[in-house]
Amino acid sequence: MTSEEFKHSFKTPFHDSLGLAVYSSGLQRCGAGHSWGPAVRNHYTIHYIVSGRGCFDDGLKRYTLSAGDGFLFGPNQVVSYEADQEDPWEYCWVGFNGTDAARLVQETGLSRENPLFHYDKDDALKNCLNRIYDTTGSRPCDEARMLSGLLEFLSILMEEFGETLPARHRNGYEYVEKSIRFIDYNYSRDDIDINDIAANAGISRSHLYRLFMQHISMPPNEYLSHYRIDKAAYLLRHNNLTVGEAAYSTGFSDQLYFSRVFKKYKGVPPSRYAGLKDSSESSKEDKK
Repeated sequence: MTSEEFKHSFKTPFHDSLGLAVYSSGLQRCGAGHSWGPAVRNHYTIHYIVSGRGCFDDGLKRYTLSAGDGFLFGPNQVVSYEADQEDPWEYCWVGFNGTDAARLVQETGLSRENPLFHYDKDDALKNCLNRIYDTTGSRPCDEARMLSGLLEFLSILMEEFGETLPARHRNGYEYVEKSIRFIDYNYSRDDIDINDIAANAGISRSHLYRLFMQHISMPPNEYLSHYRIDKAAYLLRHNNLTVGEAAYSTGFSDQLYFSRVFKKYKGVPPSRYAGLKDSSESSKEDKK
């Protein structure tokens, strides 16, 4: 990097929010030709260009962008972006995830098929993103301030673009919304599966699968597992439940199976994640 280039960024240490959480934020002035990807991230990311030019490739089309433009990409979507050689861009960004993330993104009118927006009426979007970065931290008050900035950022996009882009109800998103509500109301039951979710939505399993992949880039069974594990992670950390109590509270009747699924998504066993020292649960974890 030259002396004029910079990158400031922040990543949160944990991502167990029940609804929405800031995963990362930052601002960067790129050097000529600086690029990222092709690669994927496991969360939603929105970039907003402050100055300069560059290109964004979402795998379907390559876009040339400049100041005031922004772009979105979702979890597990292969993308790349590159600064212009003559007038490299400066941008700020926010990455976020959570069980409400897909629904909120849909409300902005942005999607995999429609990833771009342009906003140049004032500095509101830039100020929101700068505020998210300025308040980064791992304390509850920091997380609340970051979330406040993210919600304000998304609300501006909703107000400006949510009503002007094609209606979601013409491409099946209402079935996804109905399924997400069903999961939210019933995740604690251990007797629901994809058949129940599809039946509640009034469509076939295969149709439900296609709609989930189209709109949130995740199969419905994986969304259900993610949702349950995020709920369990919150209960373990904030409600001081035992591993068994968290498992049964989130729809897992088999505690050992719960521990395997939890470790798959969170990277550590639930007893270690929560700092629990329950002897019976620890012994089960140790035998795995």
